[in-house]
Amino acid sequence: MTSTSSAAESIHRSLSEISVVEDHYYWENPRRFSGYAKRLQLVLNQLLRPSSLENIPPSLQTAVKGIAGDLNKANEALSVYRTRGKIFVLINCLSLCASLQEHTVAIGGWLALLDCSLPDIPDLRKKVADLSRDMKQAQYKVTEIEERVHKTLQKEGQGLPSGKAVQSAIIMDLARALGIESNNHTELAGHVKRLKEDLACSSSVVERRILLSLERILDHWSLEPEILTLNLDLDFEGDAQISPFKDFLCPLTKEVMKQPVVLESSQTYERSAIDYWFERCIEDGRDPTCPVTGQVLKSLELKPNIGLAGAIEEWIARNVEIQIKLAVQRLSDDLTSPDCVEQVLDSIYKISQEHPSSRYKVRNAGLVVLVVKVLKKGSKSIGSNLRSKALLALLSMSRDEESKKIMLEEGVTRSAVHSLIGSSEEEREHAVKLLLEFSQDEAYCANIAFEKGALVLLSTMAGNPEHPTLSNLAEKALKQMEKVKDNVEHLAAAGRFEPLLDWLLEGSDDVKIEMASLVGRMTMTNSSKEQIARRSARVLVELLSKPEGRAPSLQALYNLSLLDDNTTILVDAAVLPALTDVLFENRDASLEEKTLAASIIAKIVSKPGHWELASADRKGNSIQSEPIVFSLLGLLSLSPPQCQASILLILFGLASSPQASESVASHIISGEGLKIIIAFLEHTEVEHRTYAFQLTRVLSERFSEFLYHELKSSIKLHLFKDKLLNDQSTEGERSDAACILANLALSDDDVKTVLGTSFVEWTIASLKDQCSGTGGRIPRPASTMMEGLLGILLHFTRTLEPQIVCVIKEHRLMNIFHEVVIFNSEPRVKELATLGLKNLSAFDRVLAIQDLEPQPPRGLCSLVFMCGGATSRVPNKCPVHNFPCEEDSQFCLLKGNCIKSLVDLLSDQHMNVQVAAVEALSTLFLGTSNGFKRAAEEIEHLGAVDAAIKLFIEARPGELQEKVIWMVEKMLRVESINQRYALDQALVRALVEALKRGNAATKRLAQEALTNLKQISGVSARPSSQTQARN
Repeated sequence: MTSTSSAAESIHRSLSEISVVEDHYYWENPRRFSGYAKRLQLVLNQLLRPSSLENIPPSLQTAVKGIAGDLNKANEALSVYRTRGKIFVLINCLSLCASLQEHTVAIGGWLALLDCSLPDIPDLRKKVADLSRDMKQAQYKVTEIEERVHKTLQKEGQGLPSGKAVQSAIIMDLARALGIESNNHTELAGHVKRLKEDLACSSSVVERRILLSLERILDHWSLEPEILTLNLDLDFEGDAQISPFKDFLCPLTKEVMKQPVVLESSQTYERSAIDYWFERCIEDGRDPTCPVTGQVLKSLELKPNIGLAGAIEEWIARNVEIQIKLAVQRLSDDLTSPDCVEQVLDSIYKISQEHPSSRYKVRNAGLVVLVVKVLKKGSKSIGSNLRSKALLALLSMSRDEESKKIMLEEGVTRSAVHSLIGSSEEEREHAVKLLLEFSQDEAYCANIAFEKGALVLLSTMAGNPEHPTLSNLAEKALKQMEKVKDNVEHLAAAGRFEPLLDWLLEGSDDVKIEMASLVGRMTMTNSSKEQIARRSARVLVELLSKPEGRAPSLQALYNLSLLDDNTTILVDAAVLPALTDVLFENRDASLEEKTLAASIIAKIVSKPGHWELASADRKGNSIQSEPIVFSLLGLLSLSPPQCQASILLILFGLASSPQASESVASHIISGEGLKIIIAFLEHTEVEHRTYAFQLTRVLSERFSEFLYHELKSSIKLHLFKDKLLNDQSTEGERSDAACILANLALSDDDVKTVLGTSFVEWTIASLKDQCSGTGGRIPRPASTMMEGLLGILLHFTRTLEPQIVCVIKEHRLMNIFHEVVIFNSEPRVKELATLGLKNLSAFDRVLAIQDLEPQPPRGLCSLVFMCGGATSRVPNKCPVHNFPCEEDSQFCLLKGNCIKSLVDLLSDQHMNVQVAAVEALSTLFLGTSNGFKRAAEEIEHLGAVDAAIKLFIEARPGELQEKVIWMVEKMLRVESINQRYALDQALVRALVEALKRGNAATKRLAQEALTNLKQISGVSARPSSQTQARN
């Protein structure tokens, strides 16, 4: 009973909401349901009186409850019609219609059940039966316009873009469905705003997209149509400008029609616009309609509106003439404001773009020339925006060939190139497009290529990933210009070598020769040289066999050989046999060609590399082989001066190679090349002398004896001293002369006669000058001159001449050597300075043995000795030498504080420096057993013992091991040192290895050291008296 009452109350509540005046509903479907609801209310009011609810049968109760449920759901759908905006209803019209249909039929069924349960009241039963029949037979439908708009809106909900024509048609259909005029923007905006309110809480993506699309479409639709002056935004005086008739405008685009067509609805549209709308209708699954009338079209036939088209064409022609005339007036006036110039440029562009047939009128009126003049004005006169507009107008006009010729005559390419570096991307883009347009014609490509900086700017732009649009346009323009052979040189200068390489690899012989000549005279980056060498080396080598291609190819190969990394590429291309053929065999080759061939070989052999193993002639001989070296020496004697310098440079490169130097030097000596080379040491040309000195220096490092005898026999020993003393000589010659003198095996007599005592002072003074650049410290890196000066001083440290001893003391030579050891990082310089310390220390041992204090001779050192003798005191005995050494002795490593520095050199990275340091420290262990014991004990606290033993443990068999084991064996004779290292297994293993693998002397020393350490059974570690006496 209670549930039936609740159902009855629900029915009465729903009916009171539904049964309003039918006109309250805008839509047909809710009005129809409202009619059913009124009839239902009359029936149920009579049936469901409060007094009758107590005794109704169960079937009647079920029917009442069913009616209440479906009526409530139908009311929910009707509330959408009542409370939501019309556009929201259109979006959901199909689902709303289906809901009303479903619940109306359901209520009709419940009424049929109610009819069967009613008491015998004929009038009431008839009303229920009729209502039940009508509701079960009810058919709710949406109108065609509602369905079309629904489908269109659902398509917009997909988020796909739509064109202007479709947007206009959508607005017309929507306005028609809403019952308003399509031009009533205010009311349309109100409906869209209401939709936004309806969707405030919506989570539907489709509905959100529909709202955004409608807002965007409405914004575009609200813009005023540009119907004046063909969209040319200029202000005109009087009524000269003819405005278009309304019929000239397409209802969809709101623009003057170009191809007006008529539909079966008699409406006229722009062909492209209505075609677009038809496509959209088909995509939406709806019948195509006429946008203006909404009429469904049976045929999509588009008939040209010839009469209207003629009228529009006449109107266009008249207005274009007016536009052109006024544009000429404005651009001819220098006082025209920039804003006005901008408007004129826009009008010219629109005329050219929208009416190509009128381009000749623009050209004949002189506007092309005037626009070019605008573009030519400096950046201070016009901004980037105006230059961009001018470029755009010219770009459009360049489709007219005659206009293009005029532009070229007026120098537009230069202005376009200037705009490639414009401040705005738009200006740069229009400039590139204009150049691209000109590049389509091969005849015009040269104009662009010849413009200064054009190809460089385009190449830079083409390789810029930050602006892909500009990059692609620039690349297209460059590709067009690459097709023209005359542009190859300009493109190569801009860093684009592909065209040059393509012509060089695939062109005819004449073209290949032309391209080779271009490679020979071009200035290139290192990466460009490598790129060209990799692609073209073999072709260039092949051209050497052709007389007309020999000179260009040689020049190209020489240019490429200037990059050291190209050496391997050229050698792999078999360039050496071809070059030696030109140099030695080809009698037709000119002097210039032979010189170029020699220069290329010189560049190839200037550094060690693949050439050392490659064939250098047709017989398979290497470049360092005897036949080729002999040929070079022969050519050196006979060739003109231009070629001699390059040959000397070749020999220098060969002799400097670690792999080839030994054999090359031997070939030079066996081929009596020393005489030939020495002759060039006094050549009148600086270049020849420089290369000759370099070559002689390298030869002196390996064959100083041969060179010494050759120089002595030719009375040329003095040449190097004279060169050093000659300030007019080049720095390179003097440095090499110093090194040659240092390397020569001079006798003591030569040191006295050739060099002389005075030269010692000069050498020391020069060495001090080398140090003075950094406040007394040796500059880094040390020059070749420093190596030579140190080497010369080594000659003097090997002699016992009293005068030289005097000079050494006077100039404190040990201190100089010591500073070089400390402050210089060059391995060879440190090695020479260390050997100087060694010689001085060894000489001190001789002084100790002789117990000699030289008397001051007359002349040079008299004053030094007199002064020293007058004030000197007797120094204490030196712990190392066991006789008095002066505190500032220039012959004692201990007094000179050199031992710690020498110990540090034992850990140097270069073995030659380590060997020299070992030799210098070894001089402390010369003499009697007691002497070296004192020396070992004295230097132990300086770390010398630990450093020497560590070096021995790490040394491999060879010179270093042989030198250091001598010193280690002496150290191990000292009791304290012996005891400390007796259990050092690393030292024992190293000594055992030396005993197994060393030479005879090393084995003997290793055995004695092991004996001292008591590592050999049955032998005392204490040295015997015979051993002491022997050492």
